[in-house]
Amino acid sequence: MPSMHTVDLTNCDREPIHIPGSIQPHGCLLACDAAGAVVVQHSENASGMLSVPGDLNGQRLEEVVGGEAAHALRNALATCDDPARPALRHGLRLASGAIFDVSIHTLNSKVILEFEPASTDSDQPLEVARMLISRVRNMTSLDRLIENGARLMYAMLGYDRVMIYRFEEDGAGKVISEYKRRDLESFKGQYFPAGDIPKQARALYMKNTIRVISDATNPRVPIVPEVDEDGEALDLSFAHLRSVSPIHCEYLRNMGVAASMSISIVIDDELWGLIACHHYSPKVLSMPQRVAAETFGEFFSLHLGTLKQRQLMNAADSARRSLDRFLQAASHHADVSALLRNSLSDFGKMLPCDGVGLWLDGGWTTDGAAPLRHSAEDLATQIGELSGGKIWASHQISRDLSGVVALPEDICGVLAIPLSQRARDYLFFFRREMVQALNWAGNPEKSYDTGPLGDRLTPRKSFSIWKETVRQQAASWTLSDREIADAIRAVLVEIVLHQKELLADERGKADLRQRMLNEELNHRVKNILSVIRALVGHSIEADVSLKDYIGSLKGRIQALAFAHDQVVRGGDGGVLSDLLEAELKPYSEGTRKLNLKGPRVWLDSRAFSVMALVFHEMSTNAAKYGSLSVPNGQLDIEWSKLANGDCELFWTESAGPPVNPPSRSGFGSVLITRSVPYELEGASKVEYRKEGVTARFLVPSKHIHGDDEPMEIEEPEAIPEPPGKAGLSKLNDLELLLVEDQMLIAADVEAMLADYGIAKVTTTPSTADAFRKLKNFTPDVAILDVNLGSDTSLPIAEELIRRDVPFIFATGYSDKSIIPSTFTAPVVRKPYEAAALIGAVTKVLGDRY
Repeated sequence: MPSMHTVDLTNCDREPIHIPGSIQPHGCLLACDAAGAVVVQHSENASGMLSVPGDLNGQRLEEVVGGEAAHALRNALATCDDPARPALRHGLRLASGAIFDVSIHTLNSKVILEFEPASTDSDQPLEVARMLISRVRNMTSLDRLIENGARLMYAMLGYDRVMIYRFEEDGAGKVISEYKRRDLESFKGQYFPAGDIPKQARALYMKNTIRVISDATNPRVPIVPEVDEDGEALDLSFAHLRSVSPIHCEYLRNMGVAASMSISIVIDDELWGLIACHHYSPKVLSMPQRVAAETFGEFFSLHLGTLKQRQLMNAADSARRSLDRFLQAASHHADVSALLRNSLSDFGKMLPCDGVGLWLDGGWTTDGAAPLRHSAEDLATQIGELSGGKIWASHQISRDLSGVVALPEDICGVLAIPLSQRARDYLFFFRREMVQALNWAGNPEKSYDTGPLGDRLTPRKSFSIWKETVRQQAASWTLSDREIADAIRAVLVEIVLHQKELLADERGKADLRQRMLNEELNHRVKNILSVIRALVGHSIEADVSLKDYIGSLKGRIQALAFAHDQVVRGGDGGVLSDLLEAELKPYSEGTRKLNLKGPRVWLDSRAFSVMALVFHEMSTNAAKYGSLSVPNGQLDIEWSKLANGDCELFWTESAGPPVNPPSRSGFGSVLITRSVPYELEGASKVEYRKEGVTARFLVPSKHIHGDDEPMEIEEPEAIPEPPGKAGLSKLNDLELLLVEDQMLIAADVEAMLADYGIAKVTTTPSTADAFRKLKNFTPDVAILDVNLGSDTSLPIAEELIRRDVPFIFATGYSDKSIIPSTFTAPVVRKPYEAAALIGAVTKVLGDRY
């Protein structure tokens, strides 16, 4: 092994398993130069398996496999741009007359070719995979999918045991599904420590999602030479034939396993688990079988991710319905404290837990597993000092809280929700120690063989080590748990404040506040959907490939998602430096220089979202064409707060390739140059200097941080369907005023109107700007977004009424109480729909045109 002489239990976590210097013997390997022309390394068995005598190194590929086969392999290589997706050639006939299945990929300037005797499968494994996928597609239950996944893989490949293995948050693994030969003991339900699969192995599972071990006795065929002229070992990260760690092979042999196969389950770019297969005699999978298994595994991962997301949504929806019922009960209940105490069992069903406790006004009420009163008081005091009035959680109380008295030994996890700003009252959720309910499920009489490294490499020993590792720990609190806790807190704080701080005759306002919170959430979500729709709906430019377009779209939506996440977590925006660091993190490695300098500046939610898109476009352009596209490139970003409170930021690229101004303005350029002036009333300027791009952005100080009873209104009259485009020629000369504070949404509406011949559109983002434009012209019709951030468009509506100009309102709110009853204009919902929008315009125009 190139970089480690002896591998044992003390250093196996550092074993360089991607460069073992050898392969498994059921195939052979050639490594050629970057052009795929000359063999520079080969497996020791290649000469015999390919029937080419002599030393293969230095020979041209045509001399080894024949001219026709070499031509076919180079054509295949031209289609392969990702080593994780090697090019495949089934049934390739070599000059010797032998027929092989060949896999080709490029890594580190070497072309790696893997040869296996051509498969003679008669059961059409790809067709079997298609049939299994059709069965999985119709499964709507997460548990059923996991349970049946192992059985279907067992039927397809014929291994003696198939397990689905899920990784926990601490890295440990659990066997959650199993299908096996009847005479084998079961591993289902068992946990194994994180160390059983070292981090470098997990990294390879992400790179190469299928791994086959044909013989656990670990015969190894050396690579000749083991290192190249530069002293580097051949990187086999993506090679199917890569030989196996002796530690792992000993573990398999100790269980009596002679062959194995694993397929990575990847969800949201993270290794969620494995489909692990064991066989008790040597077993080789042909290339078609591997492709079928890999295809099934990828679809399984996608479907599993979909069902997991659906499960989370259902849990959140169930919690929301429970909270709605609680709010309704609270609005008619004279004693909310008593209602809280009587509702503990209902709260316990909203989050996975073993018990619930309520500390309220010095009183302690519990349901299920919970500590005694004096321990609860100690918990409330310590958590109050640590949490700062926010939700606080721990899955290991003994580690995170010192000196909590007399907690039951089996209670190890707590999630605390403060019920007031002063954090003196709490709703607690408790979890028991995980190891309490776990026992070895195998045959207690069964003995395992041991190898040179002893009984540590047996499944029962792994389980006992896992039990020791998680002593005094509960299951971790997930992000979904915390999101539901946030929703519970929002409701309970509202109720408790209402009960303690408002007069009894104001109790009905709690319902109004909840409605307003829901409406604000509804408005924000619809605005976000409208922005995304505008991004997706933008036409693809002629010289941009679909792949590049999808990549740009994903990046823009990811930037928007990060901004929204920061806004939600921070309450109202986020820190400028955090935004820059998150966007530039992918480019911080290597020899590139990134210099960020400036004071702590907090942007409000609007500015944070806008700047997230702008910085994403700037950094993407720098990585493609500018200073971040080359080693040693430099990017300096410096910002400061001006005397008037504005924030001024300079973006300077240097040490990159020579810069040429763009020949035309694309969609990304529009985002950079128009977003800040349009949506923030700030300034943007980009200069394409030969030595590097420079830019200046100015964010106004108003974006920087250092009720009446609801009116019942009637639903709007039905808006007629718009006439066909041929009947809209009368609209071509219309002058239309569009008041919309979101630049991307405004651009989307302009495109909709243009499709129906309305090209004379004057767009404005604010009331003040609209009045400036109305000084010089009177439109024929107007579209008014009701909510303009901190302002509304109602003054504009009053001016249009004075001028006898018809208009329509647009809003993301379902309750239009923000619109006074004196206005009778039609209302269209956001996100905008072309049919509804044009229908409303034609309606208000009536017979005028």
